Amino acid sequence: MQDYLVTNTAPETIAALATPPGSGGIGVIRVSGIRLNEFANALTGCNTDPIPRNATLVSFKDGQHQLIDSGLLLYFPAPHSFTGEDVLEIQGHGGRVVMQMLLSRCLELGARLAEPGEFSRRAYLNDKMDLAQAEGVADLIEAASAQAVRSAHRSLSGEFSQAVKNVVDQLIHLRLLIEATLDFPEEEIDAATMLRDIDAEARLQKLTADLANLRTRARQGSVLRSGLVVVLMGLPNAGKSSLLNRLAGDECAIVTEVAGTTRDALRETIQIEGIPLHIIDTAGLRETADVVEKLGIARTWKEIERADVVLQIIDARTGITPADRAIAVNCPGSVERLVVENKCDLAHLPAGCREEQGHHHVRLSAKTGEGIHYLHNELLRIAGWTGHGEDVLLARERHMEALTEAANRCEAASAHLTHPELTAEECRLAQEALSRITGEFTADDLLGEIFSRFCIGK
Repeated sequence: MQDYLVTNTAPETIAALATPPGSGGIGVIRVSGIRLNEFANALTGCNTDPIPRNATLVSFKDGQHQLIDSGLLLYFPAPHSFTGEDVLEIQGHGGRVVMQMLLSRCLELGARLAEPGEFSRRAYLNDKMDLAQAEGVADLIEAASAQAVRSAHRSLSGEFSQAVKNVVDQLIHLRLLIEATLDFPEEEIDAATMLRDIDAEARLQKLTADLANLRTRARQGSVLRSGLVVVLMGLPNAGKSSLLNRLAGDECAIVTEVAGTTRDALRETIQIEGIPLHIIDTAGLRETADVVEKLGIARTWKEIERADVVLQIIDARTGITPADRAIAVNCPGSVERLVVENKCDLAHLPAGCREEQGHHHVRLSAKTGEGIHYLHNELLRIAGWTGHGEDVLLARERHMEALTEAANRCEAASAHLTHPELTAEECRLAQEALSRITGEFTADDLLGEIFSRFCIGK
């Protein structure tokens, strides 16, 4: 048959490996564009159009009609596909070379390599999903816990978008009521009476409450998505490495009686109720002439500056010493500090939790595990985790910014109830902020930034 070549007709045909690079039983290449039935025929050397949504065993041929591989071909004609365009899924044997040969053949036929997130971006632009759902695809792939997977599914299914839309609908309705009163100034009714007649204050209170609930669910989702960076700091031999091993449930760090054993930061990621905690064990903080140890201590302070929370480990037998106080003074005020009194078994003191001089203290034994649940609870408190995440929405930083702006606009609207035109304008700005979450009002440059963080093939 005569060979086929994609023309320059928009949209461009794109192709990418949809499975991770490397060797495996199966590899998948995804192609999206127009006239892909002809593309499939050229790839397989067949004259028969592929059957939509059916897996067909075929041979994949190169430009000289030589066999590259045999596998399955699936054809999803527009608009009933992931991107809303014609889509091909090419399933072959998952070897590095054979997948590269298949991808090269797709490029010979006129496709180009897809950019990161371009398939999901096309799905968004073709109204197959909104922006929050598209981000849910990436969150599902990157999910680091079972709870994060469930929350990502909620975003992908549209639950987050629907919750945002419910608030937007309330804002639109309130704006319509307020602006309708502004259209009839000849009635000579004062502003306060007009707003009271449409129950504007109560409507704004409900909006504020709904936004507060949405922000709480999203804030917990934000923590669930990215986790907390927890840095262990303290004097040498306070038990930092022992605590890392206890939290990780493994012998990750070398533990000896020799001060200064830990020279560089050790990192482990654990989960508590599905919340990822990135635990970093650091060099003991002290004055030293050892050049290597000095470098480790300098790195410790850099890690502390980047932390979400610092666990200052002290020896329960001695309590807080002047050296411990000196370390605490140098700890950045922007980082939450939790004091962990370790070795309570050797100090013959009971495990527990208390607040002292504005700081939370946890007494435990990293060696025996006694009191470790108190530390778990404190870390969950710092993370803002209030439940088991059954209604958590996996939010990103831009979602939190939009929700915060909308909440501030609603508060401003309540403060301007004597001026209907200002109340209406604040409601409009709140609506615009929320609409950025789903992509109803989103600048092209922001779209580029969002989708560039997706993986290739998505």
